[in-house]
Amino acid sequence: MRRGIDRRQFIAVAAATGASAAWSAPTVADDKPAILGGKPVRGGARPAWPAPTAAEENAVLDAVRTGRWYRSRSVEQFEDAFAKLNGAKHCIAVSSGTAALSAALGAIGVGPGDEVIVPPYTFLATVSVVLMHYALPVFVDIDRETFLMDPGKLDAAITPRTAAILPVHIGGAPCDMPRILSIADNRSIPVVEDACQAHLAAIQNRKAGTWGAAGCFSFQVSKNLPSGEGGAIITNNSQMADDCYAFHNCGRKRPGGRSEYRLGRNSNYRMTEFQGALLLAQLDGLEARAQTRSSNAEYLDSLLRDIPGIVPARPCKGATQNAYHIYMFRYQAEEFAGLPRNKFIRALRAEGIPCSPGYERLNEALFIRDALHSRHYVSVYGRKTIESWAERNRCPENDKLCDEAVWFMQNLLLGPRSDMDEIAAAMRKIRAHAAALVN
Repeated sequence: MRRGIDRRQFIAVAAATGASAAWSAPTVADDKPAILGGKPVRGGARPAWPAPTAAEENAVLDAVRTGRWYRSRSVEQFEDAFAKLNGAKHCIAVSSGTAALSAALGAIGVGPGDEVIVPPYTFLATVSVVLMHYALPVFVDIDRETFLMDPGKLDAAITPRTAAILPVHIGGAPCDMPRILSIADNRSIPVVEDACQAHLAAIQNRKAGTWGAAGCFSFQVSKNLPSGEGGAIITNNSQMADDCYAFHNCGRKRPGGRSEYRLGRNSNYRMTEFQGALLLAQLDGLEARAQTRSSNAEYLDSLLRDIPGIVPARPCKGATQNAYHIYMFRYQAEEFAGLPRNKFIRALRAEGIPCSPGYERLNEALFIRDALHSRHYVSVYGRKTIESWAERNRCPENDKLCDEAVWFMQNLLLGPRSDMDEIAAAMRKIRAHAAALVN
């Protein structure tokens, strides 16, 4: 049974409510919850996303008027700027975050017979790209406090078939990359970072996406840097850059790369000039918006930690910057008179606070079971491996997290600090009346 809603559906509903408006003053906890007929804590519209500017409109119009609609100057300029922004030597812009992940795995040669280690708390594309290469996804359970892959469980999941490790900086929260890499390097296993939600996130002041063999980003419309669809791969390795470029561009040579180049497997994942122009125009405000999100998220953390039953996600060791594409916390029903999470979410939405239950149990997704039981997978891996896959990939901590998690999307963190006060006020009001809400 479906327990959550798709992240993109949630974003669309939240964004459709309007562009911007001031929230009402926080309501005291003694007031009746809006779901029981009281006045909502928050009135008016939410900060919309995306929020297009004249600069972005003009950039796209300029790209249209040049007639160079194919991958050209705007894309190349964006690649240079995005690489510099992240402290990487190379950037390859592609058509989506999924394409970035697929090209990176293809570049390191992942294919049938291989295993790729992934976390269970992530968007389905992290696993879809593994299946696209006919590799076997192997799930490593999460640390429920951080929402991230637990490095302490990584070593036990590695086998002679492990071809790559794919940690995910989910919600923009960076993983413990030094610890993950220490395990991977000891086994000579390449690491590809899924940083699709982690623009400008950092560990030890080093940007997410620059730790492994490659880092993959998404510019889908909900992202902190959006172009409708789009993605990028960053790397400090010239060979990896050549291979990713060839994989994404029909086997062609990267400008400045080797004089002759061929890659047996390849695709067309090229970014258009329109996307490149749109992204370039947004870079000027990217860091300022990131700072606003961080400042508001840290303040919101301080408020929510004082509410029993609300547990904000804990940063991993060494994290120095969270991108806050998603503000994530755990809801503990026992501190709210047993109020089920779905009723808590309904009550919070009624107060004017858009929220989501987040991801479902990805390791139990039917699309994975269908793929693994196809004749192709049975032929490559054998029926015994396929039949034992579900037992091998149990993730009990993730099961608990999927029943506790609640999300706010990044645009909720772009308003004034008073907005954070209202979020906390809404939760305090719901908790004060939780017993009535149970019924």
